[in-house]
Amino acid sequence: METDTLRLFVLAADKLNISAAGRELGLAPSVASAWMAKLEKCVGADLLHRSTRQVSLSTEGQEFLPYARDIIAREDAARAALGQGRAVVSGTLRFTAPSTFAQLYIAPILPAFTAAHPELRLDLRLSDKQFDLIDGSFDLALRNAVLEGSTLRGRKLADDVRILCASPGYLREAGTPTTLDELKRHCLLAFGNDAPQPIARKDGTSATFDPNAGRCNLIIDDGHSHKVATLAGAGIALHSLWSVHKELSSGDLCHVLPEFRGVTETALWLLYPQANILSAKVRVFMDFLLDRIGKNPEWIDEKVP
Repeated sequence: METDTLRLFVLAADKLNISAAGRELGLAPSVASAWMAKLEKCVGADLLHRSTRQVSLSTEGQEFLPYARDIIAREDAARAALGQGRAVVSGTLRFTAPSTFAQLYIAPILPAFTAAHPELRLDLRLSDKQFDLIDGSFDLALRNAVLEGSTLRGRKLADDVRILCASPGYLREAGTPTTLDELKRHCLLAFGNDAPQPIARKDGTSATFDPNAGRCNLIIDDGHSHKVATLAGAGIALHSLWSVHKELSSGDLCHVLPEFRGVTETALWLLYPQANILSAKVRVFMDFLLDRIGKNPEWIDEKVP
């Protein structure tokens, strides 16, 4: 099995166009088609479904694609180790991240990255729903996660500090709680589910933010909508500081019970499957995010516990 044919297959899978993939590799359409047929004969399966109108991945092609990507990444890494890597990073990088974080911090800096790497194509899947990296053939993911026992590898982008907050309007109407017990008479918003969330005082005393302890009328699984509802006065919610620090500075949100913070063992991680070689395209994008976001996160404030 030749890696050049694997490279053609990966490009064709990304573009859903064999001729276009062949052109990127300098192949005539007839040659590209012959290479694909040769690869399919070698693996004993139809990897692509072809019609006069479109090309699509077969079930076998979907299963084979992550392995083909990994073989190519390993070859590129080996060549780079010998000083034979290409100076220009190219190909397609599939990246997934939470939509709220991406809107605030990743999307605004993408033009700088694409200008620096014009031959690299970013295929972004931005959603608060977590995609499976392997099944989705993702090269890299940003996750708000705990890595203990994980089958993933990566680097920490930043800490994730979570605090309780509410709008000034809500607090004027309902009052500002001064103790955890007073949350029982308040409207409490839940994110994703209504499970209790561990919190703690500065002195380490553990406690719980339980939306059901008060009046939990809203369970929201989208981070941006969760914040919008809090801004609109729906109640008190536990938010990541990276999501609300500007609203706290402007006064659009108020820090509630500032002696408490979330203590879930999570952080913002840039992750990739353990089985994958850290390819050049993943490395340059990871380094870019670490430099532009992780080096000095704008939401870090010493005044926040």
